[in-house]
Amino acid sequence: MRLCTTHAAVRRVWTVELRPQSGGPVLVCPLCVPAVQPLEASSARSAVLAHLAAHARRDILAPHFRTCQCRERGCRWHPHHHGCAGSVLLVLMREHGGRIWRLADMCAACAGAVPHAAAVPDTLTSCRSSPARTRRRGSRPHEHDQRRRVRETLTQLATVLPHFSSPIARLLALQCALRADGNGQVHLRGGLLRAMRLGGHAMPWQELEHAGWLRCLPTGMNKRQGGVEAQLLDADALTPAPGRTGRARAAHWALHPAPLAVARAAPPAIQLTALVLAAHTGADTGRADADQLTRLCGMSQAQLDDLFDRLLRANVLETWNCDGDAGEVHWKPRPGHQREP
Repeated sequence: MRLCTTHAAVRRVWTVELRPQSGGPVLVCPLCVPAVQPLEASSARSAVLAHLAAHARRDILAPHFRTCQCRERGCRWHPHHHGCAGSVLLVLMREHGGRIWRLADMCAACAGAVPHAAAVPDTLTSCRSSPARTRRRGSRPHEHDQRRRVRETLTQLATVLPHFSSPIARLLALQCALRADGNGQVHLRGGLLRAMRLGGHAMPWQELEHAGWLRCLPTGMNKRQGGVEAQLLDADALTPAPGRTGRARAAHWALHPAPLAVARAAPPAIQLTALVLAAHTGADTGRADADQLTRLCGMSQAQLDDLFDRLLRANVLETWNCDGDAGEVHWKPRPGHQREP
């Protein structure tokens, strides 16, 4: 991580506010001309994310010149600090229940400590002028690429979904985000929904609709096959046009995330916890910030401790422990673990 530089200072932090007005919220950006036309409440969040992404695209800076903007401000964006470390990421933050949104360069350590924050993949702010380059034949993604895509999408969902979202709704949202097309439309076939134990269950869809994250399309409901078609309302943030094939492969990996895959009949909380751990597992071991795990799973630390113990008893994990001083959780998958049918 680069902490300082003699390069001319470039603002790599942007903040916008959704200011309530009688006709609807108005987007206020200190760097732009004040908006006059109020936004529709259902599309306000998408407008904010698109506005921030436009700033990031205009103010591109070489990676070796990017610095941690949180450190530059005394690390006041998070409650505790274990020292700046790791690569510099572009991080999206939400404050005051979604009224204030901030996009900034930040080191990995600070990003893990900031509440309601998610790392933004480079594809979301890069130009989309050469999609053909991402569709080359023979460019088979490795498993670590699929794990990375799932990890990035999980962190994005932790920012945009309500904290109380159920595990099954989070698992469904992940599949939708990874399988959607460039217009934010997704069609999940009946066979996939039945494999996820979601065939005929409307409640997770209703939960995501109530959160304002998607809208089910009545014309897309295939009664005979049991498929569902939906429109993502945060399409600009969650479904970049490049790399759709890679995202589909990542969605498939998320259904049986080696090396921590669990039985398909396992409770959704177990499935989500195993998936989050698998997305943060390297060759033999895994580790992650404890606070970050609670945000990704939408559970308390006590609930996660119980789920980790259940994974031990199910012979999915060999060991796990929490380093209280570093605020990290460490674990090791059981060698040779195979998912039960």
